[in-house]
Amino acid sequence: MPPRRDDGKFIAVDSDSDISVGEDDDHQAISRGKGKVKVSNNAKRKPDKGKGKAKDTQAYIWEASYTRSWETVQEDEAGSLQASVDDWMARGRRRRLQAPSTAIRRTIIRHLVLLLDLSAAMTDRDMRPTRFDLMLQYTREFIAEWFDQNPLGQIGIVGMRAGIGERIGEMTGNPQEVLKRLADRHKLQPTGEPSLQNSIEMAKSSMSHLPTHSSREIIIIFGSLTTCDPGNIHETLEACVKAKIRISVVALAAEMKICRSLCEKTGGQFGVALNEGHFHDLLFELIPPPAQHATFNRIASGSNARASNPSADLMLMGFPTRLPDTAPPSLCVCHSEIKSEGFLCPRCLAKVCDVPTDCDTYNGTSLT
Repeated sequence: MPPRRDDGKFIAVDSDSDISVGEDDDHQAISRGKGKVKVSNNAKRKPDKGKGKAKDTQAYIWEASYTRSWETVQEDEAGSLQASVDDWMARGRRRRLQAPSTAIRRTIIRHLVLLLDLSAAMTDRDMRPTRFDLMLQYTREFIAEWFDQNPLGQIGIVGMRAGIGERIGEMTGNPQEVLKRLADRHKLQPTGEPSLQNSIEMAKSSMSHLPTHSSREIIIIFGSLTTCDPGNIHETLEACVKAKIRISVVALAAEMKICRSLCEKTGGQFGVALNEGHFHDLLFELIPPPAQHATFNRIASGSNARASNPSADLMLMGFPTRLPDTAPPSLCVCHSEIKSEGFLCPRCLAKVCDVPTDCDTYNGTSLT
């Protein structure tokens, strides 16, 4: 049988012995067993100077943020990671609570209304799982952290869907009551178009009776690119400026001119979320109390301006007494139910279920 030609080399295929053919530049070992031909390349390839050097000296961007991140996680004696998670959360809370270098006068008692977009645009999946589900998750975390840093504040919730403003929760200082309103997601299913004007008017009407020593704030989580308003929204904006209501907007889709105007004219903050993490950061930046700015008065004799701080009003407060489980049942003034547990107002001895709350008898605030 004639030898077989393989790339210019003659190989006797009927031989059972291994044959190696060497060249000056490239050494190939060709072995032939019974019924099989094996070709192995033992040559050392020339190193790729460009790629090899870049791989050794330059790391990926995502690797820089998580360099040896497993070393920061420490298990406790029971093998749980909850202690490390709590430590991270405490670090983030301390970072937000760090005071600036200059002294800033901030509002202690805050009244906030959350405007949640419940329109059909919140069903988009550009943020996982959906904008609606992510908004509910971050809103619950925001409420818990907000009450932790503002124990004297109160929160109300208004939804925007089907072209109207829907009151989801009344303004209250009990975080459990606020979170209970957001527990049932089936009652908050997105539908229709939002209405900024109707929702802002509803939020403004719920804060019209508030005293001057408290702040009035509106935070809007807006995911739509349209708003269905029955009138001129700029008139509503001017009314909010006169009522000293601070409006902040966290947009999930894109920037809208009216949303930026609402924030700029009322002294609020505006931001467009780029991703899930950025959405979380923009929302949690609104937790610290806002700074109070001095008002400038013009002197009649000249054009000089003189800054004057807003007047501070005295506020009547009480520190209630907590009743144990073994206390005799009595009627509460908030729900008109007979209960053993509760809190007694130190001034009128009225019984309430939760604190902080407003006492209807003398129009004061009971505190823990």
